[in-house]
Amino acid sequence: MNYTLHQLQVFLKVTQTKSITKAAEELHLTQPAVSIQLRNFQDQFEIPLTEVLGRKLYVTDFGKEIAIAAENIINEVYAINYKTQAFKGQLYGRLKLSVVSTGKYVMPYYLSKFMMNNDGVELEMDVTNKTKVLKSLKNNEIDFALVSILPNDIQVESLPLLENKLFLVGNRFIDVNSNFDLKKYASIHPLIYREPGSATRLSMENFLDKTGIIPNMKMQLTSNEAVKQSVIAGLGLSIMPLIGLKNELENGDIKIIPIHNLPLVSSWRLIWLKGKKLSPLAKAYLNYINEFNDEIRKNHFNWINNY
Repeated sequence: MNYTLHQLQVFLKVTQTKSITKAAEELHLTQPAVSIQLRNFQDQFEIPLTEVLGRKLYVTDFGKEIAIAAENIINEVYAINYKTQAFKGQLYGRLKLSVVSTGKYVMPYYLSKFMMNNDGVELEMDVTNKTKVLKSLKNNEIDFALVSILPNDIQVESLPLLENKLFLVGNRFIDVNSNFDLKKYASIHPLIYREPGSATRLSMENFLDKTGIIPNMKMQLTSNEAVKQSVIAGLGLSIMPLIGLKNELENGDIKIIPIHNLPLVSSWRLIWLKGKKLSPLAKAYLNYINEFNDEIRKNHFNWINNY
């Protein structure tokens, strides 16, 4: 056999995504390039690694075994490269993060300088909802996660980054005053929710339950951006994290509606499994956050204090 590291990487990505199209996207290759590498890799085995039924790709049992071996080989190559760079005093390796969807407004600012200063570091960051973030953490698939609500069923260590505030918001035409009656509004107009599994959804539901508000109509959307655009369009009100509303508040497209017991306040936190043996790269990143957290907050998030 004469397979290459590149073929192993392509095959592993295909098995992970169950799709040549998605594998091509994540590897930044064309679909034909992925197909050719997959075919060349398959030609070295007498037993099928994958099969296509209808339009869906399946990995055979033999293919699953080869995928495990491929991942081990790739990890060993990374380890060799890391040791080489570490011997020269350079950071090297993959930093794996999983971030709740609203955290996309936070995490890049805590990565940019670190990544620029360490050319040998590769970043893998999954932006998804809280349920999937915690699943990745629980399965020890990542180094760190960014959340605004600490999990109850996983023992973690955490580092607070900055304050997270959730406000009731509406569009520019909403009448903003201290006498706004959310209970009356919700009996006539829709409230806009995030999808189940979202930390924002959980916080919003807890607030409404405690205040005895039962919405007559609900809208459910699967991203913070979709909720924001729907609020701007006047489809309804929502309780949203302040962190993603900076431009809209400054432009007047969105208004904060003052209401008793809001904002809801928590903290954006970097978390990792308790007792996890952090790699030298992960330790270096944690040290970076500890050293520059105050500077990052001041330079990029000082505007939060205005609300």
